[in-house]
Amino acid sequence: MADDPVAVPVDRLRAARGFVFDLDGTLVLGDRNNLGLAPLPGAVELTRWVSRRGLPFAVLTNGTTKTPQQLAQALRAIGFTLSDDAVLTPASSAAAVFVRRGYRRVLVLGGDGVAVPLREAGVDVVEPDGRPEAVDAVLAGWFPGFTLSALEAACQAVWAGAHLYSCSQSLFFATAGGRAIGTSRAISAMIGSLTGARTRLVGKPSRAALSAAASRLKVPASALVVVGDDPELEVPMAHRGRALAVAVSSGLGGPDSYRHLPAERRPHLHVAGVDELLSVCRAALG
Repeated sequence: MADDPVAVPVDRLRAARGFVFDLDGTLVLGDRNNLGLAPLPGAVELTRWVSRRGLPFAVLTNGTTKTPQQLAQALRAIGFTLSDDAVLTPASSAAAVFVRRGYRRVLVLGGDGVAVPLREAGVDVVEPDGRPEAVDAVLAGWFPGFTLSALEAACQAVWAGAHLYSCSQSLFFATAGGRAIGTSRAISAMIGSLTGARTRLVGKPSRAALSAAASRLKVPASALVVVGDDPELEVPMAHRGRALAVAVSSGLGGPDSYRHLPAERRPHLHVAGVDELLSVCRAALG
């Protein structure tokens, strides 16, 4: 149930010009490789309701196991109606950051889910194959095959002046089998420990991630509704962009996850899942 039905932010819901949904634990649950995805109750219906109201929406995930296009295809296969460009990953926001900063060559610690969005943006992707090459940045993403030679290549790049970026600093993400450990934080922590470099985040809850979604939707961040399950990600990101923060308890964050926080860091609305959010939206907006 919503924490306080009287406090449902009806005015802000009515003023919303777009929605940003988290993926794992909010709209779907799958395994650690984003396989076997299944919609959570109300997820397909909520996205269709948003579209019928003429509002754009984006799916913003911190996962980089797949490209945005592959994730969009997987979501369509289980009933969602959305275009390829409706899905964004940290590689999407990284591409925007790198292009804006004039980075031409980036050492990628990850697979196609990390590399493809960069290539599509015109960034030259360098593999950690042991050959020393000058790069502007190192980007750590989903990389279960990370090796000592990749670590050495990344450290050599940072020692030579490259900036260190991480797709995610989260400890875990939600799967149908419970919590799964991400790789971005672990990999960037190793590089940072050896080099002393500061890790710059391009995934949630960074402003770069929300800005990428707002730019894709052509909607100011402050006019968005941000929906997610992780107390460390979507709600802080929404507050940073002055968006409407909606928390669901269907993933990592349970009913008590926000009670210890000051009012300014809590979600504006906390519901059990997106099925309840749909009921709230229908009651408030028709």
